[in-house]
Amino acid sequence: MAKEEKISLDAEVVEALPDARFKVKLENDQEILAYVSGKMRKFYIRILPGDKVTVELSSYDMTKGRITYRH
Repeated sequence: MAKEEKISLDAEVVEALPDARFKVKLENDQEILAYVSGKMRKFYIRILPGDKVTVELSSYDMTKGRITYRH
């Protein structure tokens, strides 16, 4: 059985939460909880509220995502 593709969306960071998690507002005005991907954590890429980011969502759970890119 093949893995399903990730859904990639643009979003804006609304709030920084503890443990490198963020409340993110998607383009369709839906707020989700997102965490920072491993590469971004490895290279110390800082994310602040108000930043535009790219978020990957799983098709199984649309309430959680992973931040993969900071614009």
